Amino acid sequence: MKRFSFSLQLLLGLVAGVALGFVARIWDVAWLAETLTQVGAIFVQLLKLAVPPLVFTAVLVSVANLRNVSGAARLASKTLLWFLLTALVSVAFAIGLGLVINPGQGITLDIGAAKAPESSGSWLDFVTGIVPTNVFTAFTEVNVLQIVFLGVVLGAAALAVGEKAEPFLNLNRSVLELVQKALWWVIRLAPIGTAGLIGKAVSTYGWDLLAPLAKFSVGVYVGCFIVLLAVYPTLLAVWGKVNPIQFFRNAWPAIELAFVSRSSVGTLPLTQKVTIERNGVDSGYASFAVPFGATTKMDGCASVYPALAAIFVAQVFNVQLGVGDYLLIAFVSVVGSAATAGLTGAIVMLTLTLSTLGLPLEGVGLLLAIDPILDMIRTATNVTGQMVVPVVVARSEGRLDEAVFNAPPQPLDSAAGRAPRAPEPATA
Repeated sequence: MKRFSFSLQLLLGLVAGVALGFVARIWDVAWLAETLTQVGAIFVQLLKLAVPPLVFTAVLVSVANLRNVSGAARLASKTLLWFLLTALVSVAFAIGLGLVINPGQGITLDIGAAKAPESSGSWLDFVTGIVPTNVFTAFTEVNVLQIVFLGVVLGAAALAVGEKAEPFLNLNRSVLELVQKALWWVIRLAPIGTAGLIGKAVSTYGWDLLAPLAKFSVGVYVGCFIVLLAVYPTLLAVWGKVNPIQFFRNAWPAIELAFVSRSSVGTLPLTQKVTIERNGVDSGYASFAVPFGATTKMDGCASVYPALAAIFVAQVFNVQLGVGDYLLIAFVSVVGSAATAGLTGAIVMLTLTLSTLGLPLEGVGLLLAIDPILDMIRTATNVTGQMVVPVVVARSEGRLDEAVFNAPPQPLDSAAGRAPRAPEPATA
């Protein structure tokens, strides 16, 4: 397999998964469908296993590393500003698309059979869910939002303590290196995991299930493609002054893994590797921006999907939405995107949006059946945005190595040996 690049291996896994999935579905090969399901489930479980220590140490170390980066406050504020602006643009396009295609108009579904989710996202859940009641519970329940909170607080405390915190920081840096190395071994299994995940999706979701929600499903994919192929390239070309095609060539392995794994955090090591070693972003800045984005930058899950889903649910339940409601959708998408880290991703954002608008939460039950299919393109959009913004900010701050960015994408295994640029000394 070393004769094939990692991107090609992922593509081969994707093709093999589609073929095996069709075989399992068309000829009703139960054992093959079950095997594909188990292979995909084991791969995802391996990714999730590393999430708590990875998120905690990555956020803690990235916050502490800001003291080694000149203009850290400006970099952080610019990153956050672009996160918010791109989220706003994404949700605006999604609302416009929803008003054009009317995804829920003329849909006849068994509304009586739809059930509200057992746990829903609300502003109260979001606010009270930030601070853990028990440190260990945050890790055992894999509450990413609480883990991020702990990482930020301890990272800031380490900054305040100074030299005395170095042993603690060195321990966390070592743990982060170990977890990333172990997770990279898991990522190397992604071609096999890809075959399992895609094969399961193909064998499970037939046209009978997708047909009633075809317009909505296509709308989510079209909305995400608008963000991927129009919003992000414009941002890269106009404000980043870099070649969008070259960016996508560099970033493709992370985007592809995000699509099949449906996990922004699970893709984090590869996202950071690509951002530094292919897109040429300064490692000191990327070590903050990429983990921060992996837990808060969710244009697919928090902008495109909730906007289209809210319009869909309103039309299915014959609820008229006004201008104020669309403004509320935009507000929830921009401000509440961090809530996607807390519970179960886009479902939380959807319930948060529906509850804010006063729409029936039973609408979530109508969409749960096809959520895995939609989550693929949502996660790919999320991860792409998590790489676009650091490139744009790094370019504006002179922290982008253009020689690395414009070079032909090198194999990721050999790229691992390239020494990152040393961060500039901090200013007073």
